[in-house]
Amino acid sequence: MKLHSVTELLDVNDANLSGSKFVDANLSGSDLKQINFAGASFDDCNLSGWRINDVNLAGTKVDASNLSAVAFNNCRWTGATINGIAVQDLLDAYEARNASR
Repeated sequence: MKLHSVTELLDVNDANLSGSKFVDANLSGSDLKQINFAGASFDDCNLSGWRINDVNLAGTKVDASNLSAVAFNNCRWTGATINGIAVQDLLDAYEARNASR
């Protein structure tokens, strides 16, 4: 199905849209639940204001992105790195530095 130059509200349930392309599309305000984005790519996208809860981001790569004011809470960091430095090592160093205060 092709939707070109249209404004539509889509109600999509129990659908397989794998391999679909979204170019210059406005999905703001969309509600996504139980969606499989495995292997998806997001290039030159505005994801500001997203709330991500109980989501598997294992193996995700984030490059050249604005992470200003991003907040992480209750996340598992096993194997996660920032510029090649293990996040767990950074957290351990921070906790050790602050434990002595």
